[in-house]
Amino acid sequence: MKRFWVVGGVYTDTNFNRIAEGKEERIGPFADYAAAKAAWQKRAWETVDHANARFRIEEEGGELCYWVVGGPYCDTSFAEPAHGGGEEWYGPFDDYESAKIEWSRHAWSSVDDAMCRYRIEKLARGEHPRAEHPEGQSLKEPKRAAGRARP
Repeated sequence: MKRFWVVGGVYTDTNFNRIAEGKEERIGPFADYAAAKAAWQKRAWETVDHANARFRIEEEGGELCYWVVGGPYCDTSFAEPAHGGGEEWYGPFDDYESAKIEWSRHAWSSVDDAMCRYRIEKLARGEHPRAEHPEGQSLKEPKRAAGRARP
């Protein structure tokens, strides 16, 4: 059985490599992605004013890979994708740093759009994200530098 966790906390800086105090928070487990996303959204909004806070969703079990997820939403609750599209999925990436580069590219290209947001999610390799998410969401392969990500 798959289990999902919300993981993160307050980091020492915006590189998000080292937690500021103690250990990363682990919220869960959740039986499905939707429940984990709701918990992620709640925790992210609780820390929205703290630039060094970041949370992500991780799937337990198997070899892991990273996905960049997001796009335009209906409103700033970022709960429902904008009409005519779903969340965009870019990846998979073998490591967090590669996903972070892709996330940065999308986040900066949409920085002036208050209705657009991207995040990084960690899932088991071989699990197709569309199987866990509602119909209408798109999957996009990233533009890759050599050796940065596997198809």
